[in-house]
Amino acid sequence: MTSRKLAFDLLVRSEKSKQYSNIALDNALSSCDMGDADKRLASSLFYGVTEKRISLDYMISRLSSRPISELDLNVLTALRMGIYQLAFLDRIPPHAAINETVALVNRKSSGFVNAVLRAYTRQAPIELPSRDNLCEYLSVRYSVCIPLAQRLVKDFGKERAEEIIAGFDRIPHITARVNTLKSSRQELMYKIPHSTPTDNSPAGLHVNGSVRELYGFSEGLFFVQDEASQICVEALGAREGETVLDICACPGSKSFGAAINMNNCGRVLSFDLHENKLSLVRSGAERLGISIIQTKAQDGRQFISELEAVADRVLCDVPCSGFGVLSKKPELRYKDPRESEALPKIQMDILENACRYVRNGGTLVYSTCTILPAENEKNIEIFLLNHPDFSLCPWSVGNITSTDGMLTFYPHVHGTDGFFVAKLIRKQL
Repeated sequence: MTSRKLAFDLLVRSEKSKQYSNIALDNALSSCDMGDADKRLASSLFYGVTEKRISLDYMISRLSSRPISELDLNVLTALRMGIYQLAFLDRIPPHAAINETVALVNRKSSGFVNAVLRAYTRQAPIELPSRDNLCEYLSVRYSVCIPLAQRLVKDFGKERAEEIIAGFDRIPHITARVNTLKSSRQELMYKIPHSTPTDNSPAGLHVNGSVRELYGFSEGLFFVQDEASQICVEALGAREGETVLDICACPGSKSFGAAINMNNCGRVLSFDLHENKLSLVRSGAERLGISIIQTKAQDGRQFISELEAVADRVLCDVPCSGFGVLSKKPELRYKDPRESEALPKIQMDILENACRYVRNGGTLVYSTCTILPAENEKNIEIFLLNHPDFSLCPWSVGNITSTDGMLTFYPHVHGTDGFFVAKLIRKQL
């Protein structure tokens, strides 16, 4: 199977099943017999077409004599792949992009696909919608759904919204957190080719390639964790001998980071709603050589009376809309924010419950991987109105400082995922 055929089949399948792109691709690549170069091309085509779908469909609509709604899914997928190669991959010659794409469809459709792709080479670049209709322009220019563009313009204003959306139009770092129970960042950096230290997280490395094949993975010398998430754990500030609760723990990276910062001494209780997901935490802890993590299937909204006011630190990384990780989960570009309107209430219910576990003088950290204020600052403002026994606490990690205790990370500003961290202290009585 060729790299283009693999990408084509995956795109058709994911369009039908709505499976997360990273899971679908990882499963396909792990079971195929391809060289590294072919795997990279298949990944580039699959992620690229998934990410640029709105932009690609706009261009196809300007070139095709048939409405997109009337195109067979195989034909539409081939056109998306072909236009993507022509418009966004400058290392692939146009004739190769066209010929290889035409070969993906049956003979009945090949003439039409060939004609549309050759029309692109004559008419490119395709003119974008006018900025007079800003949300339509942002949708086509950056391939996000119009409702998402509208929400970001409403929350952040026109100019800042475009800066934020453009910030997701990048190839994200693969970032690892060094397991300092077993190695140092300096040592691992010398062992992993082309790795570089993160700017602010003290134990982070940017790496390249297939993570599982890198030096030290199977030995538990590192695990994957975005730098913003690492900074969140540093802000939590877990120390040796403490009791730490991770309320929504899966897949476990924050629990791992806290346990490592505790020098594997103390107690980390990792909860999650789904028991099957907790197996990831247990297997990850075993690989990393962490023994202080205890897991339990638990709804974050349900109180555990025996843990009332016993935790030194509680991490509340709540379920969220995910609008901070568009560069890693491109299918979220097409998610209407209105589908997430119930989340702030759920997040608040979890936070209201989690705060009961914090001892007097203890720390509570609330975090999300979204940039929407309704799930971030607004929730904290409401929480503080209802809980005068808590107050925001300034924190600093590397060159990142939050003087008021809250910070939203943006890809175009911080080079990380979009992420939110709020650190609170329960007042001593």
